[in-house]
This record gives sequence, C-alpha cells and structure tokens, in this order.
Amino acid sequence: MCTDCGCSAQGSNTQIKFFVKGYQTDNVDTVERTLLGLPGVYHVHIHAHDGETTIDYSPAKTRLSEITGVFTKHGLEAVI
Repeated sequence: MCTDCGCSAQGSNTQIKFFVKGYQTDNVDTVERTLLGLPGVYHVHIHAHDGETTIDYSPAKTRLSEITGVFTKHGLEAVI
C-alpha cells in the first residue's frame, strides 16, 4: 500500500470477507478488475474454487452497497 493516496492511514481501512456463489473461470478477472476500479478499494483476493473473497477498502470512499452491487451486476450471490 502507498502513502500518497492515504490507503496506509491507520484506522481508515476495512477488510471484509465475502463468500460468493457463482464464480466462473470467465468472470473472476472481470469482477476483480471492477472491484479494484471502485474508489477506495485497495486490494481484492478471490478464491474462485470456494468463493472466499477478501477486500480491503476505505468505507469513507466506497460504500459497502457499491461493493455488493458489483457482485449482483455479475450475477453472483455474496454473503458476509
């Protein structure tokens, strides 16, 4: 993480873990890129085989509903 954008500021980031149903070989990269394109999303790690998806983000820059909306847009079901 960098210091220029403020993503390393203590207490400003949240890590959230989702369990996502519906990942396919052709949509994992697209979902990851879309999530990383949201403001304040700094890291995305997807385990497509079991659906475990970890996201580091700043709630001050991106709402949780925006993140879950990415999953819905791609036909995926995500639970925390």
